[in-house]
Amino acid sequence: MHPAAEDSPLGKSSEYVATYTPSLLFPIPRAAKWAELGLSAETLPYQGVDFWNCFELSWLLPSGKPVVAMGEFAIPADSPNIIESKSFKLYLNSLNQTVFSDAEQLQGVLVKDLSAAAGKPVAVRVRSLAEVTAEGVSVPEGECIDELDVSISNYEQPAPELLRCDASKQVEEALHSHLLKSNCPVTGQPDWGTVVVKYRGPAVDRSSFLAYLVSFRQHADFHEQCVERIFLDLQRLLQPQSLTVYARYVRRGGLDINPYRSTEAISPANQRLVRQ
Repeated sequence: MHPAAEDSPLGKSSEYVATYTPSLLFPIPRAAKWAELGLSAETLPYQGVDFWNCFELSWLLPSGKPVVAMGEFAIPADSPNIIESKSFKLYLNSLNQTVFSDAEQLQGVLVKDLSAAAGKPVAVRVRSLAEVTAEGVSVPEGECIDELDVSISNYEQPAPELLRCDASKQVEEALHSHLLKSNCPVTGQPDWGTVVVKYRGPAVDRSSFLAYLVSFRQHADFHEQCVERIFLDLQRLLQPQSLTVYARYVRRGGLDINPYRSTEAISPANQRLVRQ
């Protein structure tokens, strides 16, 4: 029997464990959410990755001196499991009073534990604050559609019927919006994000696309499934030659989640936006 999100630590009072405890990680199979979208592990129409960034990574050196750093975790989009976010944070907190000889040893432990939980190899980078500071803040790709004058009344469920396109107009463009919001399906708490769409094919009607994105506003789902739903709805509408959809979500509990889905083999740069 696979664990469900309702059985996870999310939304429950949890004891702070400060010494290394990999059993805190709580995997949730993707299969059920894929099935909701008419997909299976064998029929995924995209490639991609989920970037998780940890802003609260700390451990002890053999001298007892603490170290702080930032962690980047790249989980394959076709991994059998996602890792429930609160369990991820609890696991990372369990490193706080644990001794590692150096960042390389810690990185090896993170790769082992997270890959076991996800069911596929997870790439890990332990990054210094100076390194991340030097990268600065990036700007979303393409044109922002948030200033369009659009009347909106649908907020409860994603509404792909709102989407329109001009089949006679072929374009290659990137669009972005900062108005993506959905709710955690377990706690009901809001998740805020910036979504970027890059595609080559019939031109999507921008006003209809903005109204469609806002229709997620009260929708309850995980970050990864929201991005996958947007990808699938645009793919069905446009039948494009290429399509990439990704979202950069605002962090909660020291973690942000950034799902990327594409028809192409992509190697995205995991660069933070201003709200991250």
